[in-house]
Amino acid sequence: MKKKLLSTLMILGIGLQILAQNVTIPDANFKTYLLGNASINTNGDSEIQVSEASAYSSAINCQNMSISDLTGIEAFTSIVRINCISNNLSSIDISNNTALTQLICSANNLSNLDISNNTALTILQCHTNNLTSLDVSSNNALTQIWCELNNLTSLDVSNKSSLTELHCDRNSLTNLNVNNATSLIKLQCYTNNLTSLNTSTCLALEDLNCRSNNFTNIDVSNNTALTSLNCGDNVLNSLNVNNNTSLESSIQELNATNLN
Repeated sequence: MKKKLLSTLMILGIGLQILAQNVTIPDANFKTYLLGNASINTNGDSEIQVSEASAYSSAINCQNMSISDLTGIEAFTSIVRINCISNNLSSIDISNNTALTQLICSANNLSNLDISNNTALTILQCHTNNLTSLDVSSNNALTQIWCELNNLTSLDVSNKSSLTELHCDRNSLTNLNVNNATSLIKLQCYTNNLTSLNTSTCLALEDLNCRSNNFTNIDVSNNTALTSLNCGDNVLNSLNVNNNTSLESSIQELNATNLN
């Protein structure tokens, strides 16, 4: 009897051990995608093993698949890119995905995005969500941020010396800090609630679109590399572009009364 009981317990233990080696993936659509990727599901069975997930070091491209839950993504510790655009995600936990260099999670229902552990990120696209805040203080490798069409009221990208593009238009920003973003070339911050913007340290800036805000003054005297400036639909009292000799495109729809 004891031998039979011991054998049963051993069988159960082995079964639990095998079960524990599988990644838990509750969303059927996400699981279907992973199982159908031969580079991930290398043994072609009906589960994703932890060993398969941890060994995979390429991209997860699961855009537009009606996925509501990315649970299981945490097992893919070596992936460098996630593209989950146009799904039904309300949250995403990528704290274990520390090798990520690109995160594309636009057009979902995200109200919060924690990227504090993702210090290797160079490209972040999180536009068209419900974000009210975005903390990029830990992400000094970022070169591009696309966070437009959210509900952001404040954004700080100061001292991001690698950042070349920032798209933060169509939010509710009242504060935008780009101080010492010395490599910034393109800044799209139109259709917000900004009353001031200091670009004096953004000496590489070539393209600035800050239309449809609440500016009464914009100082671009230090931005001598500017080739495109759109500051229309503001309440400007004056605008001096004497130093901006490289400007190529027209300055649109100014409400200014005293232009130089």
